[in-house]
Amino acid sequence: MSNTSSSNFSISDSLHDKVGAVNDTIETLLAEQQEVHPDLRAALTYTLSSPGKRIRSAMLLWCCELICGEETKDAHTAAAAIEMVHTYSLVHDDLPAMDDDDLRRGRPTCHKAFSEATAILTGDALLTLAFELLATRISDAHLAVKLIAQLAQAAGGAGMIAGQIADLKAENTVGTVESLEYIHINKTAKMFCGAATMGGLCGGAAPEQLEALARYGLKMGLGFQIADDILDVSASSEQLGKTAGKDVKAAKCTYPALIGIEESKEIEQKLAHDAVAALESFGERAEILRQLPLALLDRTK
Repeated sequence: MSNTSSSNFSISDSLHDKVGAVNDTIETLLAEQQEVHPDLRAALTYTLSSPGKRIRSAMLLWCCELICGEETKDAHTAAAAIEMVHTYSLVHDDLPAMDDDDLRRGRPTCHKAFSEATAILTGDALLTLAFELLATRISDAHLAVKLIAQLAQAAGGAGMIAGQIADLKAENTVGTVESLEYIHINKTAKMFCGAATMGGLCGGAAPEQLEALARYGLKMGLGFQIADDILDVSASSEQLGKTAGKDVKAAKCTYPALIGIEESKEIEQKLAHDAVAALESFGERAEILRQLPLALLDRTK
């Protein structure tokens, strides 16, 4: 993120705090998994300790804080859970049968650092552990059910996985803006929407507040994915922490490939402002969340 203004300094500091809180929670939860096989524990620790941006889990904490004024223990658990689901998706996405990548978050991908079979099982373990945590560590049973349902919907066959399979099927095709939007909404935006909604649930948000947070998360996620597509063709592997140019090599259907970089940037900016507008009803309390989509316009990785 750019540090060209005081607002960007503010969000950078806040994001650093949120990332630290998420990492501490994940480290504690992993340490408690005493019955996990040592080889699997090593792979889990490797993937979860990689220097990810933690944007989804940070959003969850910010949204909880917006609603109730603090990061609750339940929100920390939910943030760890959504980070585990996101990380599982990356581990599986990097496999030879999917995107076949050697680099993730500046490190060798899980199947390169360990083995392909270990990477598959690591992803499986991350996914199931996330739901175990929500089922057993959330303080209120009704809240736990709502969080489990929200995360399952965001990440499942009508969410992230739907986007992933549509993304694979769109390789080497011309594609349309409509089909590309379907991929982006499902593959990326629904998890951002889920993060914002889960944060709101942890804070005790009213239905109309949850609707506003869901709109915010969806616009955020769409903009974030377009930025990823742009960076794939404009940034280096060193900047990204993953292999640059993969989309072009795989002939993926992306916004830059379909409408060009400049028009893609215009859409990205509109989505950022749409995300900001979704928070209007929250007033000044949502300032950090308003800064986030605008700060992400400047990101280089």
